[in-house]
Amino acid sequence: MGKFVITTRANGEFQFNLKAGNGQTILTSEGYTTKTACNNGIESVKKNASDDGRYDRLESKSGKPYFNLKAGNGQIIGASEMYESTSARENGIESVKKNAPDAETDDQTA
Repeated sequence: MGKFVITTRANGEFQFNLKAGNGQTILTSEGYTTKTACNNGIESVKKNASDDGRYDRLESKSGKPYFNLKAGNGQIIGASEMYESTSARENGIESVKKNAPDAETDDQTA
């Protein structure tokens, strides 16, 4: 079972990581100025994760595959790590689809 982990960045912003059941981070958010906005981002990931059309499959300048998950308005709500292959990236997307909708939230800022 996956979970969203909310933490605070060095600059005071809130962010979340979606972690798979094995503890590996599979999606990282942008920085949010409020915890409410961060929680709204989590809800957006849960809502959009199962829609394959919301994933942008991209490649870094160094040629490593990665993906962004976008909301209905086109805003990026999460980014993946860099992968070694396109098949590994597809596995990452499948993991987000599987883990995000029912993931619990672990707020480590409280």
